[in-house]
Amino acid sequence: MPSFDLLSQFIGGAASSSVSLSLAIILGTFILEDPTAVIVGLLAANGIIGVPLALISLYAGIILGDLGLYCLGWFASTHPKLKLYHDRNITLPLRAWLESRFVLTIFWARFIPGSRLPTYAASGFFRSPLSTFMYTIIAATSVWTTFLFFISYWFGDITSEWMAYERWSIVAAFLLALFFIGRHNLLAYRAKQEAADAETTAAVVKIN
Repeated sequence: MPSFDLLSQFIGGAASSSVSLSLAIILGTFILEDPTAVIVGLLAANGIIGVPLALISLYAGIILGDLGLYCLGWFASTHPKLKLYHDRNITLPLRAWLESRFVLTIFWARFIPGSRLPTYAASGFFRSPLSTFMYTIIAATSVWTTFLFFISYWFGDITSEWMAYERWSIVAAFLLALFFIGRHNLLAYRAKQEAADAETTAAVVKIN
C-alpha cells in the first residue's frame, strides 16, 4: 500500500515537536482517516506521541473533515444549477429516505468505507440539522476511532521487538480486511434497501 507508506512517513517525519505532529495527524485524517488512526496508535505505542494528544488530534481532524463534507454539500445547494435539484422529484426519495433515518445513517456511515462522502455531503445539501449531524459524528468518531487507535496501540505494544517490515505488513493487511468487510456490508445494505424499495413500490402500484 504505497499511500499507507507515504502517510506513515509523513506523520512520523513530523515527530520533531508536539505541535507539528498534531498538525500532521489532523492533515493525515483529511487524506485517509482509518490508516491515520492506526499509524498514530503505533506511534503512541512506541512512545513518540502521548495518548491524550494523539486522540485529541485524531478527533479534531476527523470531526473537522466530516464538517467540511457537510459544508461542501451545503455550498453546493447554493449553486444556481445544483439548487434546482434541491426539491425536484428526482431527489425527493433520497431526501425523504435520509430524513427518516438521519441519525442511524450518519452514524453507520462512519463504519462503512466509501459512504461518508455521499452521505455527509447529502446531509449538507438537503440542509439537515447541523446540531444533530455534529452530535452524531462525534458519537460515531468516539466509538470507531477510539477502537482503531487502541487496537493499534495494543498491537504496537506486543510487537515492539518485531522488525518494522513485519509490523507494517500486518497493519496493511488489517486495513485491507477492514476495507473489504466494509465494502461487503455496504453492498449488502444497498441490496436490502433496493429490495425494500421495490416491495414498497409494488405495494403502492397494487393499491392504485
